[in-house]
Amino acid sequence: MKYLLLGLTGLYVSEIALGSMTFGGQGNWNVIGSLGVDHAVEQLRIFVDAGGNHLDTADMYSEGQTETILGQAIRKLGLSPHDLVLATKVRHRVEAGVNAAGFSRDYILRAAEASLRRLGVDHLDLYYLHDIDKLTPLEESLRAMEDLQRSGKVRHFGVSNFPAYKIAQTLGIADRRDWDRPVAAQMYYSAVGRDIEHEVIPVLQEEQVALVAWSPLAGGFLTGKYARDARATDGRRRDFSFPPVPDLAQGHDTVDVLRAIAAERGLAVSQIALAWTLARPVCASVIVGASNPAQLRENLGAAGVALTSAEVDRIEAAYPRSDQYPRWQVEFQNRDRLADAKQMLRLVADDRVAAG
Repeated sequence: MKYLLLGLTGLYVSEIALGSMTFGGQGNWNVIGSLGVDHAVEQLRIFVDAGGNHLDTADMYSEGQTETILGQAIRKLGLSPHDLVLATKVRHRVEAGVNAAGFSRDYILRAAEASLRRLGVDHLDLYYLHDIDKLTPLEESLRAMEDLQRSGKVRHFGVSNFPAYKIAQTLGIADRRDWDRPVAAQMYYSAVGRDIEHEVIPVLQEEQVALVAWSPLAGGFLTGKYARDARATDGRRRDFSFPPVPDLAQGHDTVDVLRAIAAERGLAVSQIALAWTLARPVCASVIVGASNPAQLRENLGAAGVALTSAEVDRIEAAYPRSDQYPRWQVEFQNRDRLADAKQMLRLVADDRVAAG
């Protein structure tokens, strides 16, 4: 297992993070999974033994039950929270009440305390603003996150499912107010879900914000277990076909390429799909969830798998991404500048060789 720095922090996270959405099963969440404490303990033991330290959850998962189960599993294994990077999220309703949702200062502070109680820890390593709240001024939300960090209850904060303009706005407010910036963006990213390449990844690269990818297997689609011409009859996508695969034909073409590369490498299809996401710019960690130990071990087998540039090209050709305006205009108009830069680099290299 490799460890990568989380953005501009000195905090190392394992390249694979353990997602906990399969823990619990409260309410409608049973379509994702309904694993209890004993199964969570088993998964956590496998994950930690493999070198993983990055755990991801959210207060909304199973209406708070998932956080409780994860906290119990940590304690049952006698793990020190200081050896883990524990991440959770705030935004969605966990309890009744007109103010029990969103990004208001009141709710963020209350939700953080509730997550700490359910997890049984005294601080959160990473706390995400989960999705968008169109009603609350962003500055109010960021002030609440700043206060949580100053109190020591939150070490770092991030954003999840934010569009590029909202990430830029968040960074701008933090800089203007001299508050801590978001260090990570948790976004959906897979070989059949490449939308963030248009605007989000360029922002993350420019600002050195870490990418943490959720659903890198596209809700199980990229495991290769779904037939091209048949309705899903097994697995999560049977009852919950999410995240969507907009072009199913190209999606199955992508799976065919992944399957071919996996056969050439003697690896699982899922391991090749995870390796593709891990190799992307600014990606610090990919989140994997599992319904059983064998599935988790297979996913963990992606750690350290390095794809060749030719393999990457084959995967991307199956589900091509067309550039959107103004990105294609920017690239077009910068051809001369980029060509000049490449020429200068060649000249410098030649000079160095000539100098011995």
